Amino acid sequence: MAELMDIDVDVDLEQRGTKRKADEALAGVTAPRRIRALDPDVINKIAAGEIIVAPVHALKELIENSVDAGSTSLEVLVKDGGLKLLQITDNGHGIAKEDLPILCERFTTSKLKSFEDLTSIGTYGFRGEALASISHIAHLTVTTRTKDSTCAFRAHYDSGHLAPAKPGQSSDPKPIAGRQGTQITVEDLFYNVPTRRRAFRSASEEYNKILDVVGRYAVHCDGVAFSCKKHGEASTTITTQSSSSTVDRIRQIHGSSVANELIEFTSSDSQWGYRARGWTTNANYHVKKTTLLLFINHRSVDSTNIRKAIEQTYSAFLPKGGHPFTYLSLDIDPHRVDVNVHPTKREVNFLNEDEIIEKICTDIRTKLADVDTSRTFMTQTLLPGARLPSADADGTARTTTSSATPKPKPYENNLVRTDAKLRKITSMLPPSTNHSSTTPRSNGTEPHQQAIDTEYETSDREPINCRLATVKELRAEVRDEMHNELTEIFAGHTFVGVVDERRRLAAIQGGVKLFLVDYGMVCYEYFYQVGLTDFGNFGTIRFEPSLNLLELLTLAATHEKSTSPTPADPAEDFDVKEVAELVSAQLIQRRAMLQEYFSFEISEEGQLISIPLLLKGYTPSLAKLPRFLLRLGPHVNWTAEKECFATFLRELASYYVPEQLPPSPGPEDPEKELSEDIKLRRQQIAKAVEDILFPAFRARLVATKSLMKGGVVEIANLKGLYRVFERC
Repeated sequence: MAELMDIDVDVDLEQRGTKRKADEALAGVTAPRRIRALDPDVINKIAAGEIIVAPVHALKELIENSVDAGSTSLEVLVKDGGLKLLQITDNGHGIAKEDLPILCERFTTSKLKSFEDLTSIGTYGFRGEALASISHIAHLTVTTRTKDSTCAFRAHYDSGHLAPAKPGQSSDPKPIAGRQGTQITVEDLFYNVPTRRRAFRSASEEYNKILDVVGRYAVHCDGVAFSCKKHGEASTTITTQSSSSTVDRIRQIHGSSVANELIEFTSSDSQWGYRARGWTTNANYHVKKTTLLLFINHRSVDSTNIRKAIEQTYSAFLPKGGHPFTYLSLDIDPHRVDVNVHPTKREVNFLNEDEIIEKICTDIRTKLADVDTSRTFMTQTLLPGARLPSADADGTARTTTSSATPKPKPYENNLVRTDAKLRKITSMLPPSTNHSSTTPRSNGTEPHQQAIDTEYETSDREPINCRLATVKELRAEVRDEMHNELTEIFAGHTFVGVVDERRRLAAIQGGVKLFLVDYGMVCYEYFYQVGLTDFGNFGTIRFEPSLNLLELLTLAATHEKSTSPTPADPAEDFDVKEVAELVSAQLIQRRAMLQEYFSFEISEEGQLISIPLLLKGYTPSLAKLPRFLLRLGPHVNWTAEKECFATFLRELASYYVPEQLPPSPGPEDPEKELSEDIKLRRQQIAKAVEDILFPAFRARLVATKSLMKGGVVEIANLKGLYRVFERC
């Protein structure tokens, strides 16, 4: 019988992994903990975990390095989903022997020399972290040969440095026979990070992710042959030839059902500095999930905004639940793109994103409309022995067989109206509400002719990438206050109609629910977010001729004094002229900052030349302009940068909110009693709310938690209504 094991009484018997309460953890702390510099090995492993999240990320980095090296052939070999073996072989330029000692050190690269080179980066990689990160969490072997070299060299790496192949041997690169190019072998990925390695559920799932990445680059990289296979298998899973066209590559990877329905499209705009090309399926093809192969400046990235915009474009062409296949290659001027925003370079930021997406979707929609002259439907031949349907006396067809399984009928309480062209609440109004719009004015002009004709001009001013820390903090505060469910409702809502112009209420449908929205409150939040997003890049509303700033302020101060109650203490009263001159001096003194950041231009003589344009197609009420200018004096904190930007943008957003109008008259209060100006303004606001504001909310509104406090109210739920009627 085995003897009992001796227990060391000095060992702490507390179980590993047991959490301690905060007071218990701090009980033994009698002094502040010292700040220490982390060990470089710990730093490198942390960085590696951010960059190489899974085998597919390691492969993506290696593929991009091979393409940057001018390769025309890439071979990928995978074992156990890339965890056991991940090997990529190319025929590129190779790596010089002199560069091998520092190849796997962090921030060693041949693709840029200074930070300014990022503004014109044209390669996939630029940080020099990929191979370094892989060497810290795997066994890395590099075999390479340049064109001028007489032989190849093989080097082994561990933790960013050269390592011997076997203990006791030299770590210097060894000459061997080999062809031109580079072969990188990654073995035992995450061998020293057991928690990360155990997180992978199955090798087949990781292999499918690898096939997806290889397939994306195989479609995009013209003139490069790709192949991918599992270790030990003779046949390849993916094979493309360097001379194959884009359609042939899509056919080999995604099948003929996609390739046979592809249409080519292009889009470009020198104003926004982009060129786009791609292939997308026509109306004959649809699947349950959108397949988007997106490349921005030849870099495979993801973009939720582009995906949603393409799905919205196809909603008018495909049946409900149908989604397209789209390959899009977007080339944007490098100085407009920030590629250094994600550790794995999976996301990029670029200027004028909304305008570029809208233009691309418009061109795709035009292309679809041109080719959507015929539709293909699959039919089934009548099987032998089946009976033809017979016709009844009333001409309706019926069949004598009843063996077919009937299709389950969907419940009515789950049906959702998704077609925005269906009947809206405004179509239910009596015709008398519109008859006065055709009544001529006393001066012989029609009311709609009184609308302001706005002309838009394009300037040559270069967009500015805002790097102010205060603006980034304000943007982060908005993101932190984001209400995910409400944002999704606005992103997929269907506009029903304006309910009350005086209370600024509108109805929207989200799924099977009906919501009442205070569009004044939503506009206030939306225009504040636009101010943060487009900071320093606003359009302008120019006044011709320019307006006298002091006169506008005097007008606003006079109205403010006449409508305010008389203060009990005369000392609290204010002089109109003094207030107007004080605010005017404040704005003129800060005119340079106002023009640079907000496109708010004031001359030295006190003439108002322009104000910011936040949303194209929508002009705020000029009747609110004097009060807006007056509030810039006492309600903007001009002493602190962050508070100044926040309060100014809040006041600007308040100015852009549509004004409240008198209530719509009832049967006992005829429409003709209202002035023509009010009726015209009501029509303008109703059109702007439906055609401009709510589509803008759908595209880019980040609904915050503050909107849940009276801004959006659920007033009907289809399932709840069915339960009510079932009891009646």
